[in-house]
This record gives sequence, structure tokens and C-alpha cells, in this order.
Amino acid sequence: MLVTCQQMFDAEAQLFSTGISAESYMDEAGRRCALEIRRLCPSPATAEIFCGKGNNGGDALVIARWLKRWGWRTNLHFSHGRDDISDLARIKLEQYRSEPGRDFVTSNQVICVDGLLGIGAVGDLRGGVREQADRINQIRNETWATCFAVDTPSGLNADTGEVCKGAVIADVTLTITCAKTGFASDHAINHVGRIALIPLDIPVNECATEVNLLFPTNLLPRLKRRDFDTHKGAAGKVAVIAGSRGLTGAASLTASGASAIGAGLVTALASEESYEVIAAQAPTEIMVRPGRSRKTIDQLNPDVIAIGPGLGDEVPAELIELMLNHPAPMVIDADALNALAKHQIDPAELPPNRVLTPHPGELARLTEKDDDRVSLTRQLADKWGVTLLHKGARSAIATPGSPVELNTTGHPGMASGGMGDVLTGMCAGLIGQGVSQHDAACLGSWLLGRAAELATMCDKRANESITAHSVASHLGIALRELQTEMIG
Repeated sequence: MLVTCQQMFDAEAQLFSTGISAESYMDEAGRRCALEIRRLCPSPATAEIFCGKGNNGGDALVIARWLKRWGWRTNLHFSHGRDDISDLARIKLEQYRSEPGRDFVTSNQVICVDGLLGIGAVGDLRGGVREQADRINQIRNETWATCFAVDTPSGLNADTGEVCKGAVIADVTLTITCAKTGFASDHAINHVGRIALIPLDIPVNECATEVNLLFPTNLLPRLKRRDFDTHKGAAGKVAVIAGSRGLTGAASLTASGASAIGAGLVTALASEESYEVIAAQAPTEIMVRPGRSRKTIDQLNPDVIAIGPGLGDEVPAELIELMLNHPAPMVIDADALNALAKHQIDPAELPPNRVLTPHPGELARLTEKDDDRVSLTRQLADKWGVTLLHKGARSAIATPGSPVELNTTGHPGMASGGMGDVLTGMCAGLIGQGVSQHDAACLGSWLLGRAAELATMCDKRANESITAHSVASHLGIALRELQTEMIG
């Protein structure tokens, strides 16, 4: 859920009135933030810790103490004189100094921790805060440091998402207890970055918003756990209609996404001209059959159909008819969406058991509407009567009658070909296993983003170098994390 800053302050005040101290709350918040940093950056590195004069600076000092204990090299930077910091922050500074620490740093990796301002700060950055915010952004640019913002990036209005000049650019925002309403704003994306939830057991009154952010806490209940006697025919039969001459890799990637997410049987249906190439490229566990006629498809009796990636500019009329009339649930992407636009078919003519997964360019061909991501996704899902997964840096998912949900995982390295193909297969694979189409779109988006993070971390790659294939190969790890670790 999303909360306003005032709702968060009210919840904290209520907590403190029960006898919980502000110091113990700070200690636990800081410890959990440090754990999340260590999870995302497992090897000890150099941490540049930026502290404001208030309790956000105290949180950062708790983080610094834990990182120091774990063998990180920590350097402190203050926006104000050390005599000007809050009493609680001063206690945390003394505890940091008393921590003996160990230096286990073996790499040149650098992170920045932005603890300059908390969620209540609004308006322009001034004085020492502006100087240190500039320094954070400078270090991030010069050393390719990963920047972690504590609760909110300094200079961002956590209620509205408005960004002031010089605001900190965070790669990861460690949002404590609940995400703030401003994080859903299009304006905030490049400053908030990846959003990691730091859960603390505080009852907060939910904000009256029709937008949710996706986190493990609200995603895990949507997964379907298999019975012990489940067989492959009961684990989801997925038909993949993807790939064409010169675009055959799309079929392999789509099928891989479905298989890696747990589909029991995945069959790629290839055109006659592309069959040999697709069959040669497909993973060994994927079946490939020639022909895409209605008869061929019905012989498979699929639980779900994934259609569109790599079909090319000329999509046959029989496949358009299939999208409009086949009773099986369907995930429609890429060239299949373009075919609807080309033939001026209103997506409202599609059956309701369809998931459309356009990127902004494909969506623009289907509608002349132009609005912010959340509003546009909600309007079109309601108008068309389908589940709409509007892909992007903060993918938005909407189904009539459900709130818009925004993804929180991933990184800019995912801006490369084939990622959407894998996602299409994932959504189909989840639907085949009995997950609702809305939840499949949410789970698929989150898991794809997390797999991309793992592809860079586990393989020690730069974000920019990952491929859709490498992301698909890490889906199993991402899924296992979600099932067992309840990570942010």
C-alpha cells in the first residue's frame, strides 16, 4: 500500500505512545536497511555515508555501524556541524565510533547512503544539505557508485513525487514500513530507482489510493503451491506462437520464460518457413511443432496461449481471428498487438481473458490517449476490459475492478531486446499454473526485474551487458527468493 507522510508520522507517534522508544525504532530500521544493502551488494565495499542533522541521519549512522561491523570501509559525511545533529543521531554517532569494525574490502565497488533528509522535508535543498546532495550525485557519476536512499531520496517530495533542483539520484530507495504516495509519480522514477521495502511491524492507516506497489509481502500469497502428486499436464500447457524468418529467437525466449517459471508443457508452434531454425534454437525441454492452424492449436488443448513476439509485420488473418475468438486465456504482445492496430481492431473486441503487454510505442499505436502512466493504464484496462501490463521502468498493471499495481524491481540494463519476450512467456506460464491473469502480470513483472538484478550480481556483469537469455536463466533463483526469503 501507499501512505502519505502524515499517515506515517501518525503511525510512528502511535507506536511510541505504546512504550516503544524512538531509539529502538531507529536501531531496527537501520539494521534492516543495512541487511537489504548487504543483500543487494553481498561483498564488503566502500560506503560513503551522508548524514543530515535529524533522525534520517541517525538511521544512516546505524547503517554505517552495521556495515562497519561486517567488514565494510565506511566514511561519514555531515550536512551540518556534528554539534548540530539531533540528540538521537549523536548517540548513534558515538555507537558508530565505538564499533571496532573490520576491513574485508576486496573490491573497488563504492556505494553511497543518502541519509540527509527524511520524508517530511519539502522545498529546495539549501546550504550543507545541497552541497552533500551534489557530492552524492558526483560520486555516483564518477565512480559508478550505487546510491541507496534511506526512506526517500533527499530533494524529492515523498507525498507528490515532485523533484527539486539538485535532488539525490538514488539507484535504490529503502522505503521504511510502507512506500510513500509520491513514489508512484512519473516524475519520481529517475530519482527513486528500484524500491526495496523495509518492513517494520507498525499498523498504518492505508491511504485512499487506487495504486499499489509490488513487494514480496503482497506477491507471495499470489503464487500457487503445487500438490505433491502434480504431473506435467496439470502444471500448465502453454502454446507459444512466436518467431518468424529473421526473428526466430523470439520463440525460444518466450518459451524459455514459460518453462523457467514452472509451466509443465511448453510447445512452440512455428510457421513452415521458420520451423527448422526454431526447432534448432529451442531449449531441449521445449517441443516445437510446425503449423499454426486452429486445428493444430486445438490438438494441443492448451491452458494458455502466448502470442506475438517476433511474428513480423505480416500477421496472418487466422492468428488475428485466434486472438479475437479462441476460448483459451491469451497473453498478447509485440507484433500481435501491432497487428490489431494495423487492422484497426479495437482491443475492446477481445475476450476478457486476455493480457496485453505493450511497451509505450506499441501502446501508442493502439490509442491516441496521452496521460501519465498510472492514469492511462487504468483508463485503457477499464475501456478494453482486459488485463493491461504497460511495460516500462515502472511497469504498470491494471485489470477492471483492481487497483493499478506498479513494479519495483529491475534496472536500466533491461532496456534491450528480448526482455518482453521472456515476460510474455512468464505471464503465460503462470496463468497455466492457475494464477489469475492480473496476478500473473504482477508476478511476472516483479520476478523478471529481480532476475535481471541477479543476472548482474551473480554473474558479476555490468547492468548494460545482460541479455534476455541471461535474465531467463536466473528466474529460478528469483522465484526461490520470493518463496523463501521475503526480501525487499
